[in-house]
Amino acid sequence: MIKKASINGSTFIGVYAACNNNIVVLPNLDVDISTFERALRARVFKTMLGGSPLIGSLMVMNSNGAVVTNFADEREVSFLVDEMNVLFVEDKINAIGNDILANDKVALVHVDFDKETVKYIEEALDVEVVKGTIGGIKTVGSAAVVTNKGMVVHPEVDEEEIKSLKNLFGVPVYVSTANYGSKYLGASLVANDYGAVVGEKTTNVEIDRIENALDIIE
Repeated sequence: MIKKASINGSTFIGVYAACNNNIVVLPNLDVDISTFERALRARVFKTMLGGSPLIGSLMVMNSNGAVVTNFADEREVSFLVDEMNVLFVEDKINAIGNDILANDKVALVHVDFDKETVKYIEEALDVEVVKGTIGGIKTVGSAAVVTNKGMVVHPEVDEEEIKSLKNLFGVPVYVSTANYGSKYLGASLVANDYGAVVGEKTTNVEIDRIENALDIIE
């Protein structure tokens, strides 16, 4: 199922929300929780990270763990501790959700992460971690969305890179935009193996492409 939403008046909901197959994390704002529950078939928790509502920019999750910005408070993610590994990253790069793209097999991360940070991310998410870019964009988490079933990337990614991403993540890779032409897929939607929530400006053509790319079945 794919649903449309906005958060805090913004259609860039991937900036404000993060999820895996079991949990959705939303900011402590006036948000229609039921939209996310229905589309993603997951439990919703609301919090702030370091007092910020930009959850999607500041954390990333897969089924095994969560990686969170270093200026967040442990109490702000206490609901995750019994569910999975939780890593607070101490690195000059701290917009974690923008800088890590992960499913349950592998994570692609910003090329400027420290070697030690990469090791910690690998342990927390329990996946192989590779440094790289997507279509020349270092903030890989904002440039694409990946689940265990599929991946959608922006249109500036060429065929050779699509083939490399397909081999890396082990899923089909397709091209689309969201939010009426935005190439920043990761900032425009959140998705798991069950569904997706996209920004309200996302067109029907874009929704069809995203649905096919992520193998979302009603």
